[in-house]
Amino acid sequence: MKFTIPNQLTIIRIILTPVFIFLFIQDDLTHRLIASIVFFIAAFTDWYDGYYARRFQSVTRWGQFMDPLADKILVSSALIVFAYMKFVYWWMIFIIIGRDALITYLRSFALHIGKPIITSVVAKWKTFLQMGFILGFLIYINIPGLPSVYLNDSRHPWLLWTTLTLAVVVALTLISGIHYLVANRSHLIELGRRIGRLFSK
Repeated sequence: MKFTIPNQLTIIRIILTPVFIFLFIQDDLTHRLIASIVFFIAAFTDWYDGYYARRFQSVTRWGQFMDPLADKILVSSALIVFAYMKFVYWWMIFIIIGRDALITYLRSFALHIGKPIITSVVAKWKTFLQMGFILGFLIYINIPGLPSVYLNDSRHPWLLWTTLTLAVVVALTLISGIHYLVANRSHLIELGRRIGRLFSK
């Protein structure tokens, strides 16, 4: 691995993730605010490492794989924490994480055979909306006096803005996952062949 600035920022983002989790689950206003600041810093590294890599032609194969993986670790961890704290439904988070796990495995296989998968425009929009939801949520819960968005505090949790927004995110997550599988069906065929050869031995 080349220890370029974008790669360093990717590592920092991964390290900040458990820090955010620990602070957020303390479930008091001070820790929640600090956790939100930590997440905003991690999100900034996501934007800046991509900008730097493109601006200074500092793209590496490690970075092509680890940058989106670091994004998934950060975003998935935040969503899991939100579900754990009963702000969102678990089944929505399972769909998002399941899709990301499948595509990450496909990315790993593609890298192994020397044909790395480039992040699609649809996937970038998916990541943008996921990150936007989380950032918007963190801003909301740190503003005193706003209505509660705990699922258990609402008579109609499906009408909460958090539930409706995340439903849109889930839909785009599924669409981007299907797009990846269709666009990279040659990788799936090759993976199927290799699995078939393993079982035929």
